[in-house]
Amino acid sequence: MDIKEIQNLIKFVAKSGATEVKLEMDDFKITIKTTPEGAETTYIQQMPMTTAMPMMAQPTATQPEHVVAEVAPAANENANLIVVKSPMIGTFYRKPSPDKPSFAEVGSTIKAGDVLCVIEAMKLFNEIESEVSGKIVKVLIDDASPVEFDQPLFLVDPS
Repeated sequence: MDIKEIQNLIKFVAKSGATEVKLEMDDFKITIKTTPEGAETTYIQQMPMTTAMPMMAQPTATQPEHVVAEVAPAANENANLIVVKSPMIGTFYRKPSPDKPSFAEVGSTIKAGDVLCVIEAMKLFNEIESEVSGKIVKVLIDDASPVEFDQPLFLVDPS
């Protein structure tokens, strides 16, 4: 099961209203539990190998996977701001590498399609692109921090 299938499963569980879903495959087990507040907790557990077979190497991506961030109107004191949310679970990085500058800084102007950050999930670095044009008002996550699915990452002023 790849990351997109896991993301789709999480979205389906969130929309279905189910409180717990367990999926067990040959080499892993996934449990998704929703709490009364609507937050999801996902556990992915590798199953122990029962035979002494050599592990197959997983294919590595030569190019980062392009993922488009979901955007939703902010429901806080400044209603004209747009919240850019994480489309996946992983580790949030503001830079393409430690020696490079950040993709987006507070005050920088962005346009639709610009890369805002990178989220590492299962050893793959996924570029998160903006769906809106505007100005970055606030970065809500610290660099190299874990993020959850649908967690707010940036506040963007579209004006």
